[in-house]
Amino acid sequence: MAGVIYAEGLVKTFGDVRALDGVDLDVPEGTVLGLLGPNGAGKTTAVRVLTTLLRPDSGRAVVAGVDVLRHPNDVRRAIGLSGQFAAVDEYLTGRENLQMVGQLYQMSARDAKARAAELLDRFSLADAADRTAKTYSGGMRRRLDLAAALVVSPPVMFMDEPTTGLDPRNRQALWDVIQELVAQGTTLLLTTQYLEEADRLADDIAVVDHGRVIARGTADQLKARIGGERVEVVVHEREHIATAEAVLRALGQGETSVREHTRQVTVPVTGGARLLAEVIRELDARGVEIDDIGLRRPTLDDVFISLTGHGAEADGARTASREAGR
Repeated sequence: MAGVIYAEGLVKTFGDVRALDGVDLDVPEGTVLGLLGPNGAGKTTAVRVLTTLLRPDSGRAVVAGVDVLRHPNDVRRAIGLSGQFAAVDEYLTGRENLQMVGQLYQMSARDAKARAAELLDRFSLADAADRTAKTYSGGMRRRLDLAAALVVSPPVMFMDEPTTGLDPRNRQALWDVIQELVAQGTTLLLTTQYLEEADRLADDIAVVDHGRVIARGTADQLKARIGGERVEVVVHEREHIATAEAVLRALGQGETSVREHTRQVTVPVTGGARLLAEVIRELDARGVEIDDIGLRRPTLDDVFISLTGHGAEADGARTASREAGR
């Protein structure tokens, strides 16, 4: 059975650029799918197709049980959307912007006013509620746009890089809001370049690059694809690198890697903290002074580098034009 958000074989080209190259997605009800990829990977194009703003060249999409291509108006009534760029009326106050959205969704004036006040407080905009939006900073406009997307608490939400431009405190506040929405049954597709955000919020992650989904799974499943734990040692003296490498090779479970310029030696391991203590004892017995030692686990950034050859926020200049302004 297809999920609340479902896509099959989506293709979209812009000239000679294939922004979507056969994308398949399936998001069960009440879950968060993190669409993770660098600039130009196809994330925003996918969101625009699923929210009826862009028509694909081929493929099929269903949102909230409604065919996106055949009944776009019905889809729009069932979704909320927060895009990459704040879409607010700069000549209205923050409060008026939110009340207007509520009334467009046929809320009573009283309910729209109450919901606006609640969201202004939630997004730390209460003090600026009666100022025109054109006097807001970029971060404030972003928060107002996010608040507008949540006025009616739709059953399906699309958030396209929602925390871009937010400071850590407001990013955390938005994460809390997202977790509350999902706990209440909202289904969410979230695009992001922030690995921590995907790790924290997403039940499932689809890694997108060059218009294709190149990997799919939970954060733990994706991390497991590139191996488990590793011990990293930074020796104090460069001449001790060879000794440290010999120790780690003997105690580890695979090939060692050495970075001469940082004096770092790494080896895959099993056994966790117990093995770490053994490494420390053996290095000490051989007179190897260390500046740092740690047991590291794979991160989503490691996954990205392994899958794509670059980090999640890297290489944006290469392909940013694919989605800019689209």
